[in-house]
Amino acid sequence: MRCTIKTYHVYQVDSFTTEKFKGNPAGVVSNADGLSESQMQSLARELNNSETAFILSPTAADHQVWVRFFTPYTEVPSCGHATVAAHYIRAREMALPSCTVVQKIGAGILPVQIIKEQDDYRIIMTQGKIEFSDPLPKDICAQIMAALGLTPADMETRCPVQIVSTGHSKVMIGINGREKLNVLSPDMTRLTVLSKLVHCNGYYVFTLDSPFAGILACGRMFAPAIGINEDPVTGNANGPLGAYLVKHRIVPVTGNLFSFQGFQGEAIGRPGIVEVSVTLEQGEPFIVTVGGRAVQIFHTTIEI
Repeated sequence: MRCTIKTYHVYQVDSFTTEKFKGNPAGVVSNADGLSESQMQSLARELNNSETAFILSPTAADHQVWVRFFTPYTEVPSCGHATVAAHYIRAREMALPSCTVVQKIGAGILPVQIIKEQDDYRIIMTQGKIEFSDPLPKDICAQIMAALGLTPADMETRCPVQIVSTGHSKVMIGINGREKLNVLSPDMTRLTVLSKLVHCNGYYVFTLDSPFAGILACGRMFAPAIGINEDPVTGNANGPLGAYLVKHRIVPVTGNLFSFQGFQGEAIGRPGIVEVSVTLEQGEPFIVTVGGRAVQIFHTTIEI
């Protein structure tokens, strides 16, 4: 029997930036219906971005589009920069006006705002349920610090080391200086082992020591256990960071909305900015959105 061959559209997109070769690169397959899970994984490994997004037809009436995310090694439930990339490409392909699109992802059924600005788009995604684990025990914190090359003197005393999730969990690690942040050289093998111990694959090291106007936090994110030694600019780290800063009263908040910009990627030459908003309910973080701009790098096709 002759197999059916389909042509798939494959894009490379830099998210959280408008400059090519900056921000966080993501693969996007815009017409992924027909690909098996193993084929998606193989494509993600071939493209070798931290994540590749696969845009699929909806499976029920409660969403308009289904998006799946794969690292080179595994599927993940949510990805900020690949969501921005996927909806940026979808908006361009469909010439969408400003609108809200409801997407199904591993983290749930969630809205994405498409904001048309002249001939381009800005994408804002609502992230999943905010979840806080208990602060990690001192002995585990010491092991994480050693793996990252940090000492107690480097730590920001207001910031407990804690796992926070808005769909894809990260360990929040606050330090007191941007200079130290930019020279970190983690032991990736030790971080991989620790990921199994703490049941979390990502380590977000951040500082509020920002020299940039309009930027609150600078960070770096390491996730070697899922094949990402360092992710350039991470929506699923900056989003939980917003909830974390509100939860621990580390930043002043007036009213029911806290917004800031997070800067990431400087140390590896791929800087980008994530726009974060946290809606509060009764003084507690309730809903997190992250967003930003994007730029298309290339478009090609593959027959499978």
